[in-house]
Amino acid sequence: MKRLAFALAGLAGFVSVAPARADNLVGVDRILCSAGSTTVSCDDGQCASGTAAELDIPQFLEIDLVAKRVSTTKASALNRTSPIDNLKRVNGQIVLQGLENDRAYSIVLNEKTGELAAAVAGPGGCSVTAFGMCTPMPASK
Repeated sequence: MKRLAFALAGLAGFVSVAPARADNLVGVDRILCSAGSTTVSCDDGQCASGTAAELDIPQFLEIDLVAKRVSTTKASALNRTSPIDNLKRVNGQIVLQGLENDRAYSIVLNEKTGELAAAVAGPGGCSVTAFGMCTPMPASK
């Protein structure tokens, strides 16, 4: 169980939240995402599923496609930001991939529905998966 707790703490930076309403993301460059269902699985057979709050994972992610970064929100007080190394818009999907602190992530967003699927893999034989919803962020002031 210690290993699972460590994996949650180490991998949690990129999957987030309680359910939110999804929106059309066609042409949008700044996106707010929330995960409704999250699972942490380890190669020793330990797994935990639940909401972000239950798994102590940040509740929201901000995705900036122009700046090519994924960040936790200011309200989370975690101050985590990771670069997007690979970004493609193809066949109605926004595909994001990156690597930081020995953790690789992939995020796929459906542009028409705002649905999110995310996976984070890191050292120690554990991974995090999340499914959720996204909405456009308001323009910066």
